[in-house]
Amino acid sequence: MGPVNTPPVEEARSIFTTLGYTVSGSGTEFTAERKWRTVNVTATDGEGRLPSSGTLRCFVTWRQRADPLRRRLLEEKPDYDWAIISVDADDDYEVIHPVVGPAPLA
Repeated sequence: MGPVNTPPVEEARSIFTTLGYTVSGSGTEFTAERKWRTVNVTATDGEGRLPSSGTLRCFVTWRQRADPLRRRLLEEKPDYDWAIISVDADDDYEVIHPVVGPAPLA
């Protein structure tokens, strides 16, 4: 795992590629597409401004930053559907949804 103040960009790309998505774009913001679904992905350290638009948005962050990011998203109530993927040093990850909390990704 990289430093927690560095967004997990490579981990985010790897997860979506492994899940069969076509990844396009560069930097901490990219698009992942599969079948009919297009997801705007933001690799983040959990700090900074939240994106102001999108339809489906996924934030990928380090495990220790996931809960604070979830609370922030719930408080700010952005106008898009979102989920968080939290990653750890072993490249394990889990998906956190707004209402149900952590759930293993199948």
